[in-house]
Amino acid sequence: MDKIVIEGGTPLRGEVHNSGAKNAALPILTASLLTSGCNFFRRVPDLVDIRTIKKLLGGLGVRFVEGEALGVDATDLTGIEASYDLVRTMRASILVLGPLLARTGEARVSLPGGCAIGARPVNLHIRALQEMGAEVNLKDGYIEAKAARLKGATIYFDLPTVTGTENIMMAACLADGTTLLKNAAREPEVSNLAEVLRGMGARITGDGTDVIRIDGCPSLHPTEGEIIPDRIEAGTFMIAAGITGGDVTVVDADPGHHDALIAKLRDAGMTIEIRDKAIRAAGGRIVSVDVKTLPYPGFPTDLQAQMMAMMAVGPGLSVITETVFENRFMHVGELIRMGADIVIQGNSAVVRGVPRLRGAPVMATDLRASACLILAGLAAEGKTVLSRVYHLDRGYEKIEKKFAALGARMERVKG
Repeated sequence: MDKIVIEGGTPLRGEVHNSGAKNAALPILTASLLTSGCNFFRRVPDLVDIRTIKKLLGGLGVRFVEGEALGVDATDLTGIEASYDLVRTMRASILVLGPLLARTGEARVSLPGGCAIGARPVNLHIRALQEMGAEVNLKDGYIEAKAARLKGATIYFDLPTVTGTENIMMAACLADGTTLLKNAAREPEVSNLAEVLRGMGARITGDGTDVIRIDGCPSLHPTEGEIIPDRIEAGTFMIAAGITGGDVTVVDADPGHHDALIAKLRDAGMTIEIRDKAIRAAGGRIVSVDVKTLPYPGFPTDLQAQMMAMMAVGPGLSVITETVFENRFMHVGELIRMGADIVIQGNSAVVRGVPRLRGAPVMATDLRASACLILAGLAAEGKTVLSRVYHLDRGYEKIEKKFAALGARMERVKG
């Protein structure tokens, strides 16, 4: 099993190119289930999660054309089942449920798995499809759904759910009548999906707000689209500049997606410059700031662990509160192994900054925790060895090479 070895203490400097967003690419690839013909998508990142969704779609009869733009052709679907073996490794696989049901009238999808950062139940997806007229049953660990044709409905989400919003938005594109999604997720990835669906002929308005309207169509057609920049990868490199006292410019980024992060980094003493499709982040005298995760446009839960790593070496005390997912402090124990002073109190972590962290063997527990430990290793004194890097490969494209190009002493080793 691969490990990443880091020799800390080097400030990062230079430019790094931002990859396409995994969390935008996954629903966009599944949206191809709604059409006959070949769709083409640019900036699809090369990640384990992308390979997983391609394998899942391939099992349904979807064909892929590899190239600068990835071709996705769902003309001849041959199956309606997303098996446990694939879905258990990535909860985003639930995204095939809505479009598959809308296109074929039937879907059988295993209950999802993925990172162990909380239950993240799919009941909101199921209830919404039932309100749209689907017959949905849970049987032997699978969601079994049937509907001759879905009907438009007004759906209220108890909590903003990104995958729930995306799943039902896709299903509603081929429904009979108008669907309103209230308390919908506002993330840029949702808007990226809506943009692609409009390219297919869908009639969608309101994405980016908490009320999305979808007027159903009899059919959709193939399109071309582009995956937005990965705001979590960009944010990780921006925080990396701060924790190492470096100066990093993230190229191919969308500054408009980072308002909450930029505000916190400036409060923490960093210099942030907004450029055309780029963000420069330079470290300074880091000071402690409090952070509270919230649905977009609030501070992203997917950057909470990375921010905690930086606060671990900032003078003073900070309180980091997690409101989106339960059980998302599993990286705390590993940071403590590196010398961090952190105490968990309910859904908050009280972080007292220490002068420096110390390199140590550490283990990733989920995708963003692995990024947190890399940042801690970059700032630490001595050698850090990160195991379970398969979590990292799910969401960061060639991250060790990107960091090495910025001057990090980091390499991937076998064993």
